Amino acid sequence: MAVQQQIVTVTSQSTSSGTWTTGICDCGSDCGTCCCALWCFPCMQCQTTSQFGWCFCMPLLDACMVVSCCLRSSMRERYGIHGSCCDDCCTLLWCYPCAWCQMAREVKIRARATSSTVVTTQIHA
Repeated sequence: MAVQQQIVTVTSQSTSSGTWTTGICDCGSDCGTCCCALWCFPCMQCQTTSQFGWCFCMPLLDACMVVSCCLRSSMRERYGIHGSCCDDCCTLLWCYPCAWCQMAREVKIRARATSSTVVTTQIHA
């Protein structure tokens, strides 16, 4: 009688350097995100929010930047980025589209670097 066993290995990497992976005006590192923001800013916001794990329609309810500030603060907390709520609010107040592009790039970069899964099948006779 042969017994088949599956072993699943999940590898995680954390890249928490304490800073954002890209700068606030670093659109050259991901032109796709900036172009998306230029042509359909709400689409980019909804996509970013969804990729982060929040409800995709949250940015559409963003009265007075409350959702944006909460999302940016939550990203900093999850990814170990230094800063404060005051920094988040000021960044969004003075450079709203650039701050959203930076958050979108961060989510993309962290998603690529976070985990990989390896499935191995072993057959025992």
